[in-house]
Formats: sequence, structure tokens, C-alpha cells
Amino acid sequence: MMSGLLRAISQRILGRTPQLHSLLRANRDFFQALDQAQPMECYEFVVLDTELTGFDTKSDEIVSIGALRIRGLQIVPGENFYTLIRPKKDLPKDSTLVHRITPQDLEAAPSIEEVLPEFVSFCSTGLLVGHFIELDMGFINRETTRYMGGTLANPAIDTLRLVQRYKEKVCGLANERFCFNSSYRLDDLVKEYGLPAFVSHDALQDAMQTAYLFLFLVKNLQKNGFHTLKDLFLAGKVKRWLV
Repeated sequence: MMSGLLRAISQRILGRTPQLHSLLRANRDFFQALDQAQPMECYEFVVLDTELTGFDTKSDEIVSIGALRIRGLQIVPGENFYTLIRPKKDLPKDSTLVHRITPQDLEAAPSIEEVLPEFVSFCSTGLLVGHFIELDMGFINRETTRYMGGTLANPAIDTLRLVQRYKEKVCGLANERFCFNSSYRLDDLVKEYGLPAFVSHDALQDAMQTAYLFLFLVKNLQKNGFHTLKDLFLAGKVKRWLV
């Protein structure tokens, strides 16, 4: 029987997209029936981050993925996902300077096609959360399309957009200039709101950092009239995937 890797290579050579993987089919079925009218505490969220060789979704690659789970608006201890990923091309030196992942670190790491089923399974029923998550999902959905026949159906919430909405509500028109001059970098927001600080440019640590920011924003938005998932989704939804 042809291995999954050889099958994926042959499909790429022949220019074929694989059939929709059963995990993605179940993922789509689950979110087709999603009720957005319940309080935010009723939903499960998966906060994620990736480290990349660069920002070009056509040529750059994922070198690590980190994710964690939130239930009842609390981080679930021990329910984490983290892996290094061996890229197809040589690791650029510039990217190592950012995320401190070296070629030696990646020599024994699994390939993206080996990682995807476990990652998709981890995310299967959670609403996705990330800081500028459009970039992460652009890379992830490029790979799920290539190796699993389609994209993740999970609705996604961008903490960057949530921060913008939160500042609109909290600052008000009187402080509009201050709000628009504020930084939206994750590490700057952590300092601004007095949140616990984690190591930056590490996928799991950045996911944890984003989770603390997300919970801070949700609880403060609840005080300003945002109560249901639909309220939250409209405040921080991603407009499009970059695939």
C-alpha cells in the first residue's frame, strides 16, 4: 500500500487535490449546525499560533504549531498541542533569528503532512482564536487543502480585531486619538493590560499569551454589552482566509 507521504507526492506531481479527509468532513458537519446565540461560556475555543520561515503564503512554510484549549472561558490545563515541523526547503537564517528554531532542531521533526491529522483533530470542535490569525490560517489551510482536500470550517476570531473593538468601547470618542495611536503588537498589549508575559516567537508560548489576552478582552467586552458568541464573532471575526 502506498504510504501517505508517497501518495501526497504523487498527487502533487499529477496536480490532483486529494479527496476531502474524513476529519475535515466531520469538522464541516459540526460547524454547519453551530448555534451562535448562546453565552460565550458555553463554547470551546482553540487558541493557536504558528512560527514560519517567512510571510509569503505561496513559498514560505510552517516550522512549528502551538495551540491550547479554553472551556467555560478558562484555559484547560494540559490540553495543549505543540510540534516542530520539518520544512521542505532549507530554513532561512533570517527566520532563525526571529523564532530561534535551527536546522538542527528540525532534522528529526515530522513533516507537515504527518502533523496535520492530529492538529485538525485537536481543533475539530473549537472556535479558533489567534492574534492576526488570518496569517496563521492562510498557511494552515494551504496545507490542509494540499494534503487533506479542503480547509478547516472552524469560525475564527482575531484578538487584534477584538482589541480594536475593545478600545472603541472603552476609550470612546474623547480619547479616539490615543486609541488609534496605540500599538497592537502582542507583547505591547500584554504590558498595556498588565497580563502575564511569556516567551515571544515560540508557537505554544505565543498561543498562551494570546489566550490570556483573549480572556481579558472577552470578560471586559461582556461588561460592555457583548454576551453571546454572535456578539463576539461580529466583534473579532476574520473577514477572509489568505489561501
